Amino acid sequence: MGDPDVLEMVQEEERRAGSEERFFEVSEQDLSSRESSFLISEEPRSAKRYNLFLRRRLMFKKDEQSKDSIFFRDGIRQIDFVLSYVDDIKKEAELKAERRKEFEQNLRKTGLELEIEDKMNSEDGKTYFVKIHAPWEVLVTYAEVLGIKMPIKESDIPRADKIPFSCMLGPLKLPRNVKHPHAEYFTAQFTRHRQELFLIEDESSFFPSSSRNRIVYYILSRCPFGIEDGKKRFGIERLLNSHTYSSAFPLHDGQYWKPSEPPNPVNERYTLCQNWARFSYFYKEQPFNLIRDYYGEKIGIYFVFLGFYTEMLFFAAIVGLACFIYGLLSMHDNSSSTEICDPEIGGQIIMCPLCDVMCDYWRLNSTCLASKFSHLFDNESTVFFAIFMGIWVTLFLEFWKQRQARLEYEWDLVDFEEEQQQLQLRPEFEAMCTHRKINAVTKEMEPYLPLCSRIPWYFLSGATVTLWMSLVIACMVAVIVYRLSVFATFASFMESEASLKHVRSFLTPQITTSLTGSCLNFIVILILNFFYERISAWITKMEIPRTHQEYESSLTLKMFLFQFVNFYSSCFYVAFFKGKFVGYPGKYTYLFNVWRSEECDPGGCLVELTTQLTIIMTGKQVFGNIKEAIYPFVLNWWRRRKARTNSEKLYSRWEQDHDLETFGSLGLFYEYLETVIQFGFVTLFVASFPLAPLLALLNNIIEIRVDAWKLTTQYRRPVAAKAHSIGVWQDILYGMAVLSVATNAFIVAFTSDMIPRLVYYYAYSKNAIQPMKGYRDYRNPPDHEDKYFHSMQYWHVLAAKMTFIIIMEHVVFLMKFLLAWMIPDVPKDVVERIKREKLMTVKILHDFELNKLKENLRMNSSDFAKHLIIQENKVHLAKSAT
Repeated sequence: MGDPDVLEMVQEEERRAGSEERFFEVSEQDLSSRESSFLISEEPRSAKRYNLFLRRRLMFKKDEQSKDSIFFRDGIRQIDFVLSYVDDIKKEAELKAERRKEFEQNLRKTGLELEIEDKMNSEDGKTYFVKIHAPWEVLVTYAEVLGIKMPIKESDIPRADKIPFSCMLGPLKLPRNVKHPHAEYFTAQFTRHRQELFLIEDESSFFPSSSRNRIVYYILSRCPFGIEDGKKRFGIERLLNSHTYSSAFPLHDGQYWKPSEPPNPVNERYTLCQNWARFSYFYKEQPFNLIRDYYGEKIGIYFVFLGFYTEMLFFAAIVGLACFIYGLLSMHDNSSSTEICDPEIGGQIIMCPLCDVMCDYWRLNSTCLASKFSHLFDNESTVFFAIFMGIWVTLFLEFWKQRQARLEYEWDLVDFEEEQQQLQLRPEFEAMCTHRKINAVTKEMEPYLPLCSRIPWYFLSGATVTLWMSLVIACMVAVIVYRLSVFATFASFMESEASLKHVRSFLTPQITTSLTGSCLNFIVILILNFFYERISAWITKMEIPRTHQEYESSLTLKMFLFQFVNFYSSCFYVAFFKGKFVGYPGKYTYLFNVWRSEECDPGGCLVELTTQLTIIMTGKQVFGNIKEAIYPFVLNWWRRRKARTNSEKLYSRWEQDHDLETFGSLGLFYEYLETVIQFGFVTLFVASFPLAPLLALLNNIIEIRVDAWKLTTQYRRPVAAKAHSIGVWQDILYGMAVLSVATNAFIVAFTSDMIPRLVYYYAYSKNAIQPMKGYRDYRNPPDHEDKYFHSMQYWHVLAAKMTFIIIMEHVVFLMKFLLAWMIPDVPKDVVERIKREKLMTVKILHDFELNKLKENLRMNSSDFAKHLIIQENKVHLAKSAT
């Protein structure tokens, strides 16, 4: 449906139907076309002619030819899309010029109107701009092709805005005209044969700008530009990749810091900047309907998801903060740390050296402060919070399904079919295919790529992902080796330096090594991530995915698997492996037969897991926000600085947008990936760090405004796209939710000291004040016949740990399934609204067709009556003549 001959086919169809309307006006070569008839290979104009242009331009009215104008030179036709290119002096210059000429001719055949700005009119004096306008005939044709829904009658269903305690949430609300910029309507898929059915008050504003640029991009992506190497070449993406065009983008409405002046339409960009992209509005709700109208449903649903996730984090953050405060208040009452700090208990326990050569014996009470610090995150509330988060993640996912269902109704996505966009064949796939076969569903011939042609790339893809995941593991081992090699240095240095006497009480060699190792690990994670992102995108393209959905799914799988291993491998190591294979005096285990295996801090491995998690999670969020805010800002500033050479009056709307950073087709993909990785930190290891939801909440509050700011002010306007859900990311969230129950159960059982303390108190302690001396590692003493072997206590504790894991998992999973069963995927009121809208839509369509039929019958009956009268008159005349 994207061929240039679509409108010609429509014309032929309408001619056969006897319609008096035509899609193409004979005046294709009108004034604007004559004004824009610059040749692609045109030589630079002389200075005299250029000065003449300046004088001519300044003669136009200021409001019609201002630098913020989004219209053609006639001030009537709105610019829906812009292409740009520069003269190429290389050997491919003629080929690129021929491609552009053919491409633009085919665009005109589709009905699009083009106006070209010569390079001498641009700010840098070397860039051509091709402005594209989609006239009404093109819009109505492709609106039907894409199945765009448009209003047919104002809805009589009241909005569901009333929520409990809404009066208390007044300061959080936006003005009503911002939250709901348009009234609600009953809608139906647009068809050009029923234009009278739709509420068309003004053809120029009937289709929103997001729908207009989506239609134009659909044509651009399927418009041919020639035959090369015996294959038909088409699509703007291929022209961009070959640098035939340097950019292709829809225009912003106007400046983001001031409203538009007539005759430009309402500046929605300014409204978004004032009510959404301001950091002082961090506590306000988001204008989701306005975001959807301006950027399309796909970007809109991302911000709805991010906002909903942030709201749900608020409750988890409160509970996590309460657990942390409980640990803070009960720190001095903790018997374990009290015994370690007691000179009569911990001060009398001599510990073995932590390394073989440079380390000395040490007393247990030297880790007094570290043991108290571990109680902040390893206390009685740890079990409660782990179970709570298992329930929270279920409620979050179930309520999100409800929010998503409500959004589908509000945004007319109930009957949205992925085939309309995501399941369309990628132009790159069609261009690479040499075979064709009949589609079993449509019974039409379509491009086909045999499996044997893909298998080598699949093998390369799998091998690359495996190699990089192995590289992550190798880097993690390298960091472990670093910690082992410098541990002895830290230990001897801190022991010998008298100036560090006061620091040694809380900054133990284990904690010091863990801190530096975590920072080093975070740097390695960022470096690996930087290179893998580029490699994975290239490999996915080489696989030649058939549809856009297949491309995104393949890239998502590669990126998530790698980042899962990259960000979480060190946390899994500390939580489940570190300190578990140390050995005992006389029989220590060694890594590569050189370095003695790592031991946990006397306060437990949970402290080190908390440290690792805090550094990686906080560092990633801070680095991500700085990168997202500063990177496009600096690039745009530098690009404008290099380009600005002429008068301010020449810096047009399309040039301003051209100098902005490109959001890209994968911009939203990386936003989702960042959010899902954060979700993993919040859920997978939350038992070790109750403050993780709070950190995520604070980050997301900033993230929403940073994303809004950069999208509104620093990026070109993305092409609008439809989506009815967050796609494959929802399945990933479900998988991580299930995994989080197991990881938190194992953290509480094997990383925390909660279970050993409970076993001791209920099975071995004779009274509440008896110390836990000699209970820590569950080994027989040196004078025992089986010295250093595991005692019976070890097996009692192990049995208790396994029992706890089984009970906790079953309890949490039972509650998860019960909640999932109790909470419907679609709220009852939404079901009723959908039924009501479908009923009203059918009724309106029926009444329209019935009235149309009656009108046709009335016209036919009047024609028949006239025919009878004429026949009777003829008979009377014949009789009178005889």
